[in-house]
Amino acid sequence: MKIDEIRGMTPDQLTEQLVSLKKEQFNLRFQKATGQVEKTHRVGEVRKDIARIKTVLRAKQAQA
Repeated sequence: MKIDEIRGMTPDQLTEQLVSLKKEQFNLRFQKATGQVEKTHRVGEVRKDIARIKTVLRAKQAQA
């Protein structure tokens, strides 16, 4: 997910996306533990997307 896409979202959309990514991260963690994860690079991508969303949410809260 690109930072420009994230900045264009509303805080509600960002929160929904954050919840979705956290669920995906949880599932990927379990797949990794059982050795079933197919896309190992996705773990890092999800982690970085979560960080981007949290950063943008924090910046929007600071502006308000």
